[in-house]
Amino acid sequence: MSVAVESAAVAPPDKAQSPADPKKILIGAVSMIVVGWFVGNGFLALAYYPQWFAMGVPVLDKIVQALLAMVLGIGGAFLFFYCMNVFVEGLPGRIGQFLMPYAWILPGYFTIGLLLLYPTIQTVNYSFANKDSTAYASPWYQNYADVLGSQEFLRTIGNNVLWLLIVPATTVVIGLLVAVLADRLAPKGEAVSKALIFMPMAISFVGASTIWGFIYDYKSGDTQIGLLNAIVKSLGGEPQSWLTIDKWALNSLLLMVIVVWLQVGYAMVLLSTAIKNVPDETLEAARIDGASEFKIFFLIILPQMLGTIITVFVTVFIMVMKIFDIVYVMTNGNFKTNVIANLFFQELFVQRNAGKASAIVVILLIAVLPVLIFQVRHFRREEAER
Repeated sequence: MSVAVESAAVAPPDKAQSPADPKKILIGAVSMIVVGWFVGNGFLALAYYPQWFAMGVPVLDKIVQALLAMVLGIGGAFLFFYCMNVFVEGLPGRIGQFLMPYAWILPGYFTIGLLLLYPTIQTVNYSFANKDSTAYASPWYQNYADVLGSQEFLRTIGNNVLWLLIVPATTVVIGLLVAVLADRLAPKGEAVSKALIFMPMAISFVGASTIWGFIYDYKSGDTQIGLLNAIVKSLGGEPQSWLTIDKWALNSLLLMVIVVWLQVGYAMVLLSTAIKNVPDETLEAARIDGASEFKIFFLIILPQMLGTIITVFVTVFIMVMKIFDIVYVMTNGNFKTNVIANLFFQELFVQRNAGKASAIVVILLIAVLPVLIFQVRHFRREEAER
């Protein structure tokens, strides 16, 4: 009995019953406001008044501004969450315990809402406005009628469909083939081959366009610096201006090659991991039963990595729906190579028609949403099955 009483006497107080601490609440609230104000104005100063941080040397100016942005971003986030934690700890026990998880996730939700949700709502709103967004169009659906009734838009939709039919499937097939072949190499050879194939992933779309621009380059005359034309000429053929040939959508197909070259490494890494996760016992049992390697791959390995294949396919599919950089750099949408994202860019920055450009973006958003929903549901289903 005495031991129980002694244990109760030294037991720590229940945090749920702890009283409020006005000092912590005040310090935390004021500190959050001060940190938020300072960080927000710091980023605005970097964005709109970069001359305040100029050192006189362009390269040095960029480095200083980048370092300041990192300090403001990382340091500001740390201080803000620390002050918020002090504020929540100062609240009465049960209220503080209830609000603590929300206090940590709400800033993230707020940032997502500010940077993603609010611009989306504004874009939908502007899609019903006139070209300079000063008043609503008359009738209200005029921008959508103009976009959907445009031959250029219909041709652009056709190009996007062609991209979606070819690029994701080709990327998955080549990535799977490379993953299977690399998996059969010795460890050192596998590592080297995968590193070389994955390397293009480190190149931006604009950089890849520049590289492939030299490959497709055409010069009138005998001298050809483009690799493709040099090969054609060495074989006795005539050099061509490849990116202007729209017959059978050849120029669009050549642009798709760039994306496949960039994305095969991504597909290979994920699919190779999926192959290695197939249990060796099932493979050995199939070989003992006399199954050929062809049957083992298609009847045992492939079904077990189907989830990863779908994930890779959908990820590349979404990326292709938003493709812009390569088309903009290589052809700017000329010669019947335009895509929806580039058409939006042209409407907004060339034609200066914000209403029509917003309508194009909303149509693209509506087209992407079902794929995103499918991706989220597929991911949740995979997580539930683990």
